[in-house]
Amino acid sequence: MSQNPDSEDVRELAEIPAVEVVTRSIVMIMSAAAEKLGLADDPGAGDRVDLDEARKLITALAGLVTAALPDLGLHAAPIRDGLKSLQLAFREASAVPDEPGHGPGEKYTGPVR
Repeated sequence: MSQNPDSEDVRELAEIPAVEVVTRSIVMIMSAAAEKLGLADDPGAGDRVDLDEARKLITALAGLVTAALPDLGLHAAPIRDGLKSLQLAFREASAVPDEPGHGPGEKYTGPVR
């Protein structure tokens, strides 16, 4: 009888601590948001800016970070700083910046300055 590869993946995920799964997810969303803001470390990054997509990612990231903050331990401060950096980069990239408290994710984090 052959093993289902999906069940193998599930078993592997079951062995990873929840905080690691959350942290990996945060890093992936942060990276995607940075790409959408044109912050990638390559010459064509500025051509791929998509503020609508970046807003969605940053808002989702803010919700996840806010909910997970008590469990992130020593990773909490750098993650919070990374989120704030993305929020500020979004504000700088916007032709018409949002009012304080209305930028991406600010309903979860409060106004970012």
